[in-house]
Amino acid sequence: MHPKARLEALLFAWGDPLTEGEMADALSLRKEEVRSLLGEYARELEAEESGLRLVRTENSYQLSTKPQLFSEISDYAQKTREKHLTNAALETLSIVAYRQPVLKAEIEEIRGVRCDQVLKNLQEADLVRILGKREIVGRPNVYGTTEFFLKKFGLESLEDLPKEGTEEQNFLGEV
Repeated sequence: MHPKARLEALLFAWGDPLTEGEMADALSLRKEEVRSLLGEYARELEAEESGLRLVRTENSYQLSTKPQLFSEISDYAQKTREKHLTNAALETLSIVAYRQPVLKAEIEEIRGVRCDQVLKNLQEADLVRILGKREIVGRPNVYGTTEFFLKKFGLESLEDLPKEGTEEQNFLGEV
């Protein structure tokens, strides 16, 4: 089987982001070969009438649906979002995404309510994680988003977040 077909199968079956090194190990290839195959495969997906794209998130890659197809799957996506992310969760997630690294106390100050359970739910959903501790009295946890957050919202990095104060900033509520 052609190495590119094996790479495609690995990315599809694995689902989660994979680094070049992980793909090289899984496919018994050199990193340089994997890098070349990834570039070739990404170009093919862009040129084809494929519903998929190859997304690079920081130091890893994975298959994702093309953003242009969102309107065709938005009803299903809306039902899924409603099932898993409440308005409180979306609001908290937005604060974490735009203000990270952020303390729970800062989130609560912005929202005006406690957010212990919401943060716990976001952590369980692998959208938010503890980045570390702030070096102040009590050493509180500092929160940030995860690689899965980037994947779920079709972002390559945090720099791709819509700018605050723009209409596009509401994208979290649209997924």
